[in-house]
Amino acid sequence: MSDIKIIITEDGSHSLYHEDLKETYHSFHGALQESVHVFIEKGLRFWRTKSGLPKEVNIFEVGFGTGLNALLAAQFAKENGVKINFTSIEPFPLDMEIINQLNYPTSIGQDDLKLTYEQLHTSEWGKKAEINPFFSVHKIKTKLENFQTDEKFDVLFFDAFAPSKQAELWTADLLQKCYNLLRSGGVFTTYSAKGQLKRDLKSVGFEVETLPGPPGKKEMVRGIVN
Repeated sequence: MSDIKIIITEDGSHSLYHEDLKETYHSFHGALQESVHVFIEKGLRFWRTKSGLPKEVNIFEVGFGTGLNALLAAQFAKENGVKINFTSIEPFPLDMEIINQLNYPTSIGQDDLKLTYEQLHTSEWGKKAEINPFFSVHKIKTKLENFQTDEKFDVLFFDAFAPSKQAELWTADLLQKCYNLLRSGGVFTTYSAKGQLKRDLKSVGFEVETLPGPPGKKEMVRGIVN
């Protein structure tokens, strides 16, 4: 993937720059701190706290990408003694040559996560893999519009490229699909805070919250299924 370049973001963690899209995979203000804030704290931890600290969580992710969100979810699962079933879709998986150069376990400060990170990426696409007693991953090589399942999820990480770069992923129809994938009380979380996004989320049934964003970004959005 010669059109993909590794960059260092402001918190020292790596991200990738997609030259064709002229877009980074994460905030250049800090890939790690963005993922922790948007997806773990405002998504996973929020849902689990408001739901009475259940011992099992089903997460669906749009955009497996570098696997950073999956790695952080695996860390959360082990540290909190909760079983996480993590399903993620990605139509264009990254080459292992790139993945092997990313510094996320080191940036998180836990070298024991190196094996977990490797397992997340080497697990077979299309099959559920038990990474450890607390975490399983099911990676599916598909686009959101083609994804089909009878499963319902508790938390949805929407980590597609920005609406300005891939508007087709942020349509009301696909946001309706996200709503339908979630259980009652389920949480949709994303880094974007576009006005159109908020209007579309409301139109498909979400209760929408505008929250403070991660460092360097003013706002983000969370949607709740009531």
